[in-house]
Amino acid sequence: MEAFLVSTGIVALAEIGDKTQLLAFVLATQFRRPLPIVAGIFVATVVNHFCAAAVGTWLTELMGPNVLRWILGLGFIAMAAWIMVPDEIDEDDKPSGNHGVFVATLIAFFLAEMGDKTQIATVALAARFDDMASVVMGTTLGMMLANVPAVYLGRKAATAVNLKLVHGIAAAIFVVLGIATLMGVGEAVGL
Repeated sequence: MEAFLVSTGIVALAEIGDKTQLLAFVLATQFRRPLPIVAGIFVATVVNHFCAAAVGTWLTELMGPNVLRWILGLGFIAMAAWIMVPDEIDEDDKPSGNHGVFVATLIAFFLAEMGDKTQIATVALAARFDDMASVVMGTTLGMMLANVPAVYLGRKAATAVNLKLVHGIAAAIFVVLGIATLMGVGEAVGL
């Protein structure tokens, strides 16, 4: 349950103001069909985060616990710094062509999520918690919590949120996770 809750919270906070959330705004503005956009975001996220969690699980098997602890701890701290850097949407991430709304959203969102903060966080969370299903469900829920309002409420939702505060909270959580991981917190209980 901890893996699910931590994954949900971290990704929901990390996604606010992220380039994939900006893409959700663009998709909502361009297509004005929220249901296929939300469905495309959901499917793209499940597939992307499943692959990311599989990499995280593989890393736990590949590396010894000491090496993995240091990589994850320092990785979480690096994520804290990275999350404070504002994102912009790339022209390559914007949907184009005559695909249906669902397909255009699925492709654009999947590609935009490649190498994104939340994808890297999913790799680290899967390696940290060694509970792939809970991490994927949690990170997917976190993405949906951040992006569904973006699709339905548009830019009004973006201006109502203090991005610096939200990013600061997310960064603080990443720092706490990083320090706890470096100190070996959770090893005694099998985390």
